[in-house]
Parts: sequence; C-alpha cells; structure tokens
Amino acid sequence: MSSPKRRVDTDVMKLLMSDYEVTLVNNKMSEFYVKFKGPVETPFAKGVWKIHVELPEQFPYKSPSIGFMNKIFHPNIDELSGSVCLDVINQTWSPMFELINIFEIFLPQLLRYPNPTDPLNGEAAALLMRDPKAYTKKVESYVDKYASAEDADKAGGDGDGDEPMSRSHRDRERNGNGASAGNGHSNGVDADGEDEDESMSDKMSDMGELSDGDEFMGEMDD
Repeated sequence: MSSPKRRVDTDVMKLLMSDYEVTLVNNKMSEFYVKFKGPVETPFAKGVWKIHVELPEQFPYKSPSIGFMNKIFHPNIDELSGSVCLDVINQTWSPMFELINIFEIFLPQLLRYPNPTDPLNGEAAALLMRDPKAYTKKVESYVDKYASAEDADKAGGDGDGDEPMSRSHRDRERNGNGASAGNGHSNGVDADGEDEDESMSDKMSDMGELSDGDEFMGEMDD
C-alpha cells in the first residue's frame, strides 16, 4: 500500500500530465487550483471555472475539499461560497478514486444531471423544476458574466506564492509538502476509506443518484 504522501504526488502528477492547468498554493501539493471547462452539450459548455482543491492529511482515505471560485448557477453548488453538494465527494468517497476523476467524471456528471431535490442553491433548484428553459437561459447568462477564461484567472484566492504548473515542473514539485489549510470556498466532507478493495465499477454505481435530475434536464432540450 502506498503512503498518503506518495499518493498525493502521484495524483497531482496525473492532473499535470492530462493538460489541466494546475496552480499550487504556496508551492504545496496538498492545496491548489484547477481550471475546469464545462461539459459539452450543456448550458455550461462555454464556461471556465477555477476549482479550489484541498487535500486532508489522510488523503486518499478521506475525501478532498473542492469549491468553485468564480460564480456558477446550479442547484447543487452554493452561489456565494462555491461549495459543492456531490455524494461521491461528500459521502461515498473511496481510495480507489483519483483526483483526476473529479474533473473528468464527477464534476461533468454533476453539471449534466443536477439534483434539484437536494439543493444548495434553492433559486436554481426551483427554477429548474418550474421552468427548465428559463433555467438554461440563466445558467448561460452566468457563464457569460462570470465564467470566461479571464474570469477564472481573476477569481479570488491566489496569493503571491502561487505558481501555475506545467509538465516541466513535475520533477521539481514531486517532493511538495503535504500540509493543508482551510478555505471557505470548499466543503468536502471526510469519508471512510475502509473499502479500498472495492472495484471502481461498484463504487461508480453510487453516482446513480446524480441522475435524479434527468427528467428535468430532458425537458431542456424540448
């Protein structure tokens, strides 16, 4: 079994090698920002968000904290704090998951299939249930106002010690620190890591709850 420190290094390196733009906070591997683009064929498709990620000392046995730094209109994302209500992060996290899964699978699924029955943004949830077309228009207006690449660059949280990382940095940063600091923009909840031997496919079935909003999203295409 690899050590938590080695696992942090490995997961962050995978993010770098997959061409995500990663910015370390104070040169620590345990706290950073990732540029995230909205999934295609959704109202979020043209948006770019800066996602704050903070890893607990017990990662990967406890879940990371994540939060949107620039505004987004979504039933399961708090508009003011950027906190995310996502079952796979908050409750069913497993050491089998990797950080890259958050950006390639979990967040895209959340944006595609919002769950208005368990909202952090009551206005977005009510609008989605009442008038899906109006919801789509409001999402797109937020993307236009708050989610350009420039908006993501300017979103709060960066400090003088932050450094955008690229593949050329990977060897130098491989020995980064593992400590982390709190941030009001993220609310990942610790989860048990005892089920490490579970298969990824079994755990991924827990994401079925995301499709509670399918019927609402389906109406948006009418």
